[in-house]
Amino acid sequence: MGALSHIRVLDLTRVLAGPWCAQTLADFGADVIKVERPGAGDDTRHWGPPYLKTPAGDDTAEAAYYLAANRNKRSVTVDIATPEGQRIVRELAAQSDVVLENYKAGQLKKYGLDYESLREVKPDIVYCSVTGFGQTGPYASRAGYDFIVQGMGGFMSITGERDALPGGGPQKAGVAIADLMTGMYASVAVLTALAHRDRTGEGQYIDMALLDVQVAMLANMNSNYLASGNPPARWGNAHPNIVPYQAFQTSDSWIILAIGNDGQFRKFVEVAGAPRLADDARFATNPERVRHRDTLVPIVAELIRARSKSDWISALESAGVPCGPINNLAEVFENEQVIARGMQVDVPHPSGGTARLVRNPIRMSATPPAVAAHPPTLGEHTEAVLRDVLGYDGARVAALRDKGVV
Repeated sequence: MGALSHIRVLDLTRVLAGPWCAQTLADFGADVIKVERPGAGDDTRHWGPPYLKTPAGDDTAEAAYYLAANRNKRSVTVDIATPEGQRIVRELAAQSDVVLENYKAGQLKKYGLDYESLREVKPDIVYCSVTGFGQTGPYASRAGYDFIVQGMGGFMSITGERDALPGGGPQKAGVAIADLMTGMYASVAVLTALAHRDRTGEGQYIDMALLDVQVAMLANMNSNYLASGNPPARWGNAHPNIVPYQAFQTSDSWIILAIGNDGQFRKFVEVAGAPRLADDARFATNPERVRHRDTLVPIVAELIRARSKSDWISALESAGVPCGPINNLAEVFENEQVIARGMQVDVPHPSGGTARLVRNPIRMSATPPAVAAHPPTLGEHTEAVLRDVLGYDGARVAALRDKGVV
């Protein structure tokens, strides 16, 4: 029994932001019914390679991208463009606590699956819409894509190497950060709305927009701008106020050096075999190191390039100098701390293979999240859900299959 095992979520979302929200709820025990298009399903099922492998090493139909955001759910295939399919979704909504959808603003109204329509069959429904730009404003009708929103929302203006340096210019994040953060904010919104419903009996509508989230999550960069009127600039891996505080290339990889004070700088140069640098007036204090950044950083880069990543990490950690490796994902999942925390979870899959997943990072003493089920195959639970939730018999399900409704 999970903390949310009394909650049913009707998940009409696809790709990442909505599915990430639904998966978070499912990790805590919510019964998430994922509604997908017959024969095709969630777009991300086909976003490969790589794909999940069978024991023989052959590709399955399950793209790794899809596996990342759909564990612990049940998959039902329904064609919502048909009257019968719309009726099924309305009946499922009547048996649910939450509806999640990420269609274009207003698109579900023509199917009778918008908030106002579903509120008629379930007055206390919590209905969450996830779009690129929200339900209001001049951009409401636009399709929203994470990459575009990262640019529009200011993230890329502060991410990337400085324009004056080689490789300088705007850079997106390595993951779809606007999608993922929108999914997390949506999870908070849904849980808040459920708490309100439990106290008052009142459902509500939630309007989540990727652009809103991207703007909000810039945190101190927003307040820096609003306080000063000066837009922050890109600094790459460097820090605008502390030197040396950035990534450096070793003889075989990269490390992060995070010198926070003058004592740490002295320890670093001693380990590096260049103690004279700590006595140089240009580098003895952080304000002077910042002023002489362009002189000091190449010197530090040359020193670090002479030794390996493991050599530097060992020596600097022993000396109490803040540092860390820049690991690739093979190194991440081989890391003793990551292993000790059990971040990788292997789940049996109907293909006969094993879905290698990443556990929810939340740790709780009484109601922890769990990986209870593999990401479902397309339509894996259609018959079971229609039978157990809606009371359809086998003949009715078979007739719907014959018509292509499910």
